[in-house]
Amino acid sequence: MRKVPTPVKSSKADEVLVDLSPSLEVGVAAGADAEASTGVGAGWVENRPSTGWFPRVNLRELWAYRELALVLALKDLKVRYKQTSIGVAWALLQPFLTMVVFTFIFGRFAGFPSEGLPYPVFVLSGLIAWTYFQQAVATSSTSLASNVALVTKVYFPRALLPLSGVAVPLVDFVLSLSVLGGVMLWYDVGLAVETCLLTPFFVGLAMVTALGVGLFFSALNVRFRDVPYAIPFVVQIWLYLSPVIYPTPALPEVWQWVLALNPMTGAITGFRWALLGTPAPDVGQLAVSVVSALAIFLAGLAFFRRTEATFADTI
Repeated sequence: MRKVPTPVKSSKADEVLVDLSPSLEVGVAAGADAEASTGVGAGWVENRPSTGWFPRVNLRELWAYRELALVLALKDLKVRYKQTSIGVAWALLQPFLTMVVFTFIFGRFAGFPSEGLPYPVFVLSGLIAWTYFQQAVATSSTSLASNVALVTKVYFPRALLPLSGVAVPLVDFVLSLSVLGGVMLWYDVGLAVETCLLTPFFVGLAMVTALGVGLFFSALNVRFRDVPYAIPFVVQIWLYLSPVIYPTPALPEVWQWVLALNPMTGAITGFRWALLGTPAPDVGQLAVSVVSALAIFLAGLAFFRRTEATFADTI
């Protein structure tokens, strides 16, 4: 009697690779063309750790894998709301309910100043920018460990994973702006038409900061799996060092310069000014925040590139 082989059930890792295989094929083909000048054989990509003071980034290779980056971002977006009862409403409820709590504690009882705005509008505008940063750091920091099948089985620029982790929360950020618009209408607060076009700059400042932090923690998480437990603590402390519940001008001047070392100080203060017309951020302090954001990004990128070659073996 002939023995009939039993079918082997595919694992979730294989299913992920099957779903992404069309984009991976396109990316590998384009990546082979992009790496042709390095002398590496066709179909092979050389992955060396970065050396020197400044990390090297192959922008041409990242552009070649742009379709894969889009697929990774869409996958993360689907996973975020898969099997949720109220779906994208979480993006609206989280900043709104936090605003209610902060308004009662810090606005009504503690009497924090709000730069001439109703305190709910003031704190919600800061929470929207902060919530994006918080979600971007959390998603990008675990991006490598949550995609083990991709990291260990196929080659692609590993930086695409933290990059997609930073891009996905932008959807929640855009949705939460509708909540801010509703609260502004309720309190009869107008939009700062003259400066609103500068809003993307301050969102980009928060995005660069989150990407730098995400690159560092994602690479660190490959070796130390207790990193996800430390991230909420770090982010929670970072919240109170950012002008979410209080305005920066209310602090002594020396502490304003100290907090300017926090890039989110410039991002949140500038976001409020551009959108709501609050007092403009100090140019010098804003410059300090921008330089600090670039330093965090370069430091995170340097650490990521130096450890990138060992990800597949360590993870």
